[in-house]
Amino acid sequence: MFIEFVVILLISMLAEIFLQRIWTAKMHRMKIEQVTKLYGPCWQEKAKAGTPTMGGIVFIPVLIFALYAAHLLDPGIDAVDIFKMVSYPVLAAAVGLIDDWLKYRKHSSDGLGSLEKLALQAAVTVPWAVWMLPGPLLLFPSIAVPRIAGVIIIIFFGVGIQNAVNVTDGLDGLAAGSVVISLIGALSFLSSDPVIIITIAAGMGISIGFLWHNANPASVFMGDVGAHFFAGLLLSLCISSGAFIFIIPLGFLFGLEIFSVLIQILAIRVFKRKVFLMSPVHHHFEMKGWKETQIVARFWIIHAIGMCSCMAILFLLLNLI
Repeated sequence: MFIEFVVILLISMLAEIFLQRIWTAKMHRMKIEQVTKLYGPCWQEKAKAGTPTMGGIVFIPVLIFALYAAHLLDPGIDAVDIFKMVSYPVLAAAVGLIDDWLKYRKHSSDGLGSLEKLALQAAVTVPWAVWMLPGPLLLFPSIAVPRIAGVIIIIFFGVGIQNAVNVTDGLDGLAAGSVVISLIGALSFLSSDPVIIITIAAGMGISIGFLWHNANPASVFMGDVGAHFFAGLLLSLCISSGAFIFIIPLGFLFGLEIFSVLIQILAIRVFKRKVFLMSPVHHHFEMKGWKETQIVARFWIIHAIGMCSCMAILFLLLNLI
């Protein structure tokens, strides 16, 4: 399986690098570019305005091509299982694409309204969760929850992680690099099934290939379509592995980012004051004068340490049960 893993990783990485370059040039011609936002550090927004966005569109064909190549390499890999792995990342990406397309059409930083986006995220997650869960949800091989409760849990985490990865994608390389770290973690404790191993390889190749273009200074952004795609991929991996609880360590940094937004909103509305200079929390450190590359590197370290710590705590708790 090691050879197949390396081959699929290289195929998806090289395909992503090559196709992203072509798509980035096309976005330049179509003027699919970052628009200055009404929020966020003003110096950052001015520097990034005009950079092509919606780079995440390329992730979908690359993933499908890589998994198809894996099926050709090993016909024993079930096409139905591959389809299940691909389905949620594609559905989630479709919601992000609608948001990105509205921004492009309106030439604005605002696409879908908050409630509209939440409704669409739930609309694609609910039927997928019902389809993926014919029986109890396995939080861990020895721990299960009833189907109805499991569907509710999947919907909560599905919608949550889509928004969490989305808000994390605010600095060059931050989200893509964090996804690479998450997939390395996933490989260490979810790699019990060939389809999962191959999907991790494809996802890792895509995220590394995208980093080739997205590292500071970024020549392209993934957009909501890319952030939603990666969120869907992480969730799909955890459900398919039969160890859904691992979405917590895999999404450690993304959870910190979305919670910083929630804390800021509650603090402003309840206490009429801010906790952070700006949220999500990576902007707080920008406002304090940290360089973008410093923040990204340190947040990658925090994500790796947090992910490993969560894993250790989970295994300890599971051994005590």
